[in-house]
Amino acid sequence: MEFSEHIKTANVEDVVLQQPLHTSIKGTLCITGHHLLFSDREEESCQQVLLLLRNIDAVEKRATESSGTIVIKCKDLRVLQLDIPGMEQCLNIAQSIETLSCLNCVAEMYPFFYRPSNASPQDPWGLSTPERHYAEMEELHERWRLSTVNQDYSVCASYPPAVIVPKAIGDDALKKVAKFRQGGRFPVLCYYHKKNGTVILRGSQPLTGANRKRCLEDELLLQIVIGDSDRGYIIDTRSAQQAQQARMMGGGFESKSCYSNWKRLHRHMERGKTLQESLIKLVDACGDKSPNMDRWLSKLENSKWLSHVQTAMSTAGLLAECVERDGHSVLVHGSEGTDSTLLISTLAQLILDPSCRTLEGFLKLLEREFVQAGHPFQQRCSHSAFSHARIQQECPVFLLLLDCVWQLWRQFPLALGFSEALLLRLATEAYASDYGTFLCNSDMERCALQVKDKTHCLFRALLKPTEREQYNNPLYEPNELAIWPSVHPQSLQLWRGYFLRWTQQTRHLELVQEEIRNMVIEWGKISMNCVFSKMNLILVLISTACLEFMKSFLYTLKPKLREKI
Repeated sequence: MEFSEHIKTANVEDVVLQQPLHTSIKGTLCITGHHLLFSDREEESCQQVLLLLRNIDAVEKRATESSGTIVIKCKDLRVLQLDIPGMEQCLNIAQSIETLSCLNCVAEMYPFFYRPSNASPQDPWGLSTPERHYAEMEELHERWRLSTVNQDYSVCASYPPAVIVPKAIGDDALKKVAKFRQGGRFPVLCYYHKKNGTVILRGSQPLTGANRKRCLEDELLLQIVIGDSDRGYIIDTRSAQQAQQARMMGGGFESKSCYSNWKRLHRHMERGKTLQESLIKLVDACGDKSPNMDRWLSKLENSKWLSHVQTAMSTAGLLAECVERDGHSVLVHGSEGTDSTLLISTLAQLILDPSCRTLEGFLKLLEREFVQAGHPFQQRCSHSAFSHARIQQECPVFLLLLDCVWQLWRQFPLALGFSEALLLRLATEAYASDYGTFLCNSDMERCALQVKDKTHCLFRALLKPTEREQYNNPLYEPNELAIWPSVHPQSLQLWRGYFLRWTQQTRHLELVQEEIRNMVIEWGKISMNCVFSKMNLILVLISTACLEFMKSFLYTLKPKLREKI
């Protein structure tokens, strides 16, 4: 089907655009198969707005006989308003936008048509592969191997073709274990702790059912993992009650009698509809223009979003403690093992592994733990917080991860090699992107649709010299130690850079951050007198709130720079 069939009116003149942080402008509105283009043709201003239609979450329209208004609510939380002359033109534009923004055929999405000028057809699609990741960890090779049991995706549809498993377990046994685990997600290694040789595995729930079925191969696999150790931990991201209920539905958990050397810890993490509704409530609170403080605090509390952040970070901290401080291997799973499991395994590695805290290391971690490991991006990020559609499989797990990483970044401003700008970019790209990285729900689907052959990789684009400069943290100092975040309520804050990103106050803070960033980058190139003059100018121009932010930020500067200032 041609995109033109969905476009009833392609161009409209004299449209007035109202958007956050800008004054209203009049110009020409144009609809293409993938974009909404607004152009102000006055030579003095010459403003253009290009909006990917996939970024549109909801469209609301009001029309009279002579004109109409369309309110566009985006997945990146922007709200745009178009005042269009003519009722018929308004309704045509609204219908075209609604249809084109909801096309579900992956092969028709913009990443298949996007051709960046600085990309080469010879560029590899991703940053790494399971094979390369295994080859780089030579210390694993004695006890662990790379299995291609899933090379045709017949054992587990959501796993990549190659996974790391114990050397002492054969592929035939793995196939039996896969049948015993939800969705075929048998336990696989995702992290090796060099300090003490312990590991983190992830998988899905065992299918014990009401009859308490057993799988000897599954029990053997987990026993091989801990070897001579007397203890291993299983972190179940469900409550004990939920795990019991799952048993009545055919699922279940590892019993003490069959897994005697493994201690099960339940840490209830919300998922699915509950998490999606929490995001909706938070965005509603952030968009409330009422000056009533009690109303704002009540809405923020009722959203429970920060509670989810706290739970995720504390569970990841528990996982990291089991490995680093207790010296025991850990298996993580919930039900399917594609959401909360990946969330806390990723956060735990960020806490433990300094190589995951560089810009490239963090992107490799996301590629390994979310993209390759089978997080269903297509389902989870189908809609954001504004959609009027009934919640089905939408769930902001990836956004919750980025929020948790931002909390880490704020608490340890020198320990992470990337900036908040990277997290904001990733949050936007997960819902609507020019690149194919977050398309589909698994590696198998990407292979079937030739995503890696016909689209470009976001992570590689972010590492190009022209891009990575704005995503590097100029204050970064490598730290070989684990970083232990505080999860006390007073330590966690609303991620205003994302949830309040289209407000004037947040824009002021962004300008201050950018100015400080530029100063830090250039401090060695120019005299400190010049730096001091710039700082004095900022102090005069910004508000008291910004001053407090700046003082706390400057305090975290590298010691040498702090001494000179």
